[in-house]
Amino acid sequence: MTRVAAIDCGTNSIRLLVADADPSTGELVELDRRMEIVRLGQGVDRTGRLAPEALERTFSACRRYAEVIKEHGARKIRFVATSASRDAENKDEFVRGVLDILGVEPEVISGDEEAEFSFIGATKELTGRDHFEKPYLVVDIGGGSTEFVVGDDHVRAARSVDMGCVRMTERHLVHDGVVSDPPTPEEIAAIRADIDAALDLAEESVPLTGAATLVGLAGTVTTVAAIALGLDAYDSEAIHHSRISLDQVQEITGRLLASTHAERAAIGAMHPGRVDVITSGALILLAVMKRTGAREVVVSEHDILDGIGWSVA
Repeated sequence: MTRVAAIDCGTNSIRLLVADADPSTGELVELDRRMEIVRLGQGVDRTGRLAPEALERTFSACRRYAEVIKEHGARKIRFVATSASRDAENKDEFVRGVLDILGVEPEVISGDEEAEFSFIGATKELTGRDHFEKPYLVVDIGGGSTEFVVGDDHVRAARSVDMGCVRMTERHLVHDGVVSDPPTPEEIAAIRADIDAALDLAEESVPLTGAATLVGLAGTVTTVAAIALGLDAYDSEAIHHSRISLDQVQEITGRLLASTHAERAAIGAMHPGRVDVITSGALILLAVMKRTGAREVVVSEHDILDGIGWSVA
């Protein structure tokens, strides 16, 4: 057994997994898993820089994670940074801050690497289970980007595109610092046009039709699943490997688009940090399902974080 700590720092959230990895059995025994919304990518699409307040929120979370890692005695740490820190002019400031706090340098990985980690994390435990047919199409909807990976036991093709719930929200729904509530038909049409263009790009590298199982990852997908399941509070065990139909996703997306901030915030399973970006995320998920022809999405709580954990082990 090797005790590892994996950190995934994305555009919207920063997450930690501490686990014991046993390569001989293929088992990753979870000891601690947590997530904080830090919105590192705040304004990056517009300014090209990481905002000082976003950096401080992220560094504060890193300090808390450092304590957790120390308590568990994890011997190996890997910190992976994704879309926002790839795009930012001042990413060196981010790297220095993380190194000072955690003693490891964040790896600003490429979109293709991000996609491969997501695929490994999401599908490692599906292999050999008869009710999950191959090949898999894994879709990881993040804050700044979305990864598409198709494969069976190994990755066949992967593509990352600049389409995420935070990026779409900031690009189309934020005016003078205020989020449209609810969005107008014109704003929704603009988001859909951006999504379609991004899906066209993804399809240049990854066949979006023909996979037997669509696997959906990350907060947008798990939140939509929680709503579909009628959960009063977020329950990862109930959500993990649930199957959500296209009709359910379409109905929930329509409901979210017509709702106000207060109505979305009142949803029991909704994380406060997702209230303003869930509508854009749901539009992405719905468009992906329609483009792929999937009648359902298998929801996974295991994703890039688990893939990072395996890479450390």
